[in-house]
Amino acid sequence: MRKNKNVGGMSALKFKRTKFACYAAYFTMSSVFCLPPLLFMTLRDMYGISYTLLGTLVLVNFCTQLGIDLIFTAFSKKFNVQKVVKVMPLITSLGLLIYAIFPMLFPRIAYVGLLLGTVTFSVSAGLSEVLLSPMIAAIPSENPQRDMSFLHSLYAFGVFTVVVISTLFLKLFGTENWMYLTMFFAALPISAAVLFMLSPMPNMDKSENVSKSTNTKRRTLATALCAACIFFGSCAENVMSNWVSSYMENALHIDKAVGDILGVAAFAILLGLTRIAYARFGKNIILVLLIGMIGAAACYLAAGLSTSVILSFIACILTGMFTGMLWPGSLIMLEENVDGPSVGAYALMAASGDLGASVAPQLMGIVVDGVSGSTFGAKMGVKLGLTAEQVGLKTGMLISALFPILGIAVVLVIMRYFRKGKKSVLPIENISNKA
Repeated sequence: MRKNKNVGGMSALKFKRTKFACYAAYFTMSSVFCLPPLLFMTLRDMYGISYTLLGTLVLVNFCTQLGIDLIFTAFSKKFNVQKVVKVMPLITSLGLLIYAIFPMLFPRIAYVGLLLGTVTFSVSAGLSEVLLSPMIAAIPSENPQRDMSFLHSLYAFGVFTVVVISTLFLKLFGTENWMYLTMFFAALPISAAVLFMLSPMPNMDKSENVSKSTNTKRRTLATALCAACIFFGSCAENVMSNWVSSYMENALHIDKAVGDILGVAAFAILLGLTRIAYARFGKNIILVLLIGMIGAAACYLAAGLSTSVILSFIACILTGMFTGMLWPGSLIMLEENVDGPSVGAYALMAASGDLGASVAPQLMGIVVDGVSGSTFGAKMGVKLGLTAEQVGLKTGMLISALFPILGIAVVLVIMRYFRKGKKSVLPIENISNKA
């Protein structure tokens, strides 16, 4: 990622509160992604919601985000970004309140409320993916790569915070009171909204500064390759982040509280620490992406094939480390290899990531339900000494290994393409700086 030119102390100080507002928004946004999966078993027990319908909530979440991403990809210049950013956290709060209150008032049609709440807070989640990364990239900084990695690490630490608070709350007050926990998390994004309203906004449209001599075709193809990379990286990260709680509880028969704290939280911590480590020591992002894809594939295969509870448990946790840089790393690769990416380019990246996060967890749910209720699942369960549900969950993990495996192929293509056409993709000033 290129250093911003003319970084001055006064300029950086001017946007200090803006940067902190972005961090706060990204941190509180984690509840939108990780709280619903933590409640999957509770919702299933209380309202009789199937695995497929639970997976559909994840699908709706990311499909809504995908819609927002695509709108901004095509019409980013039609929006007042400053105003959109300021109301974004308030939309998160509204969605979580609907998610909590509707099932409490109308338990017989609880799924309708869960669906409405999901759509609402997913709009805000989509906006955060589209706007927060380019906003951080646009703020003057001596180390923009560090800032980008730190921004995305806050999501992981937010997940850890949500998991610990949720686990303790549900253990102390009972799963039947899950809606009050959700209301608590609905109040947190308001702090980010206040910070944005009190902060100046940077200019986020870099496209106007791109040299006319830049090879448009190569820039377009380079952006498409980065988008493909973030798609498979998102698949690899989100299957595990959305299903690890249910997998540990039902496939490994680990107590929910233990599985959430030692499993889900550990996954999130490794996710965050990997991003912090890259921000401090990292270089050669494409090699990091290749290692991440290979490691993620190995973890999914181990979780699906191993009959050892301990090995499967460790594989689930280590997936957090290997997938940690796949999403932010793809954005860093975009910044390093495509000159002046605009809000539209970041929106395309977010759309690709959200598409992966939509397809992969939903596929997992379909596989689990399909295998669990099949003759194949029953026969394999008897043969392996497992229940049909356990066979379904393990089969889902094996199918999910295809995403990072395909990601390996994409990264290998990227390595060759960027090495071959580096001078055509990078601006002249960057080439001279590297000489």
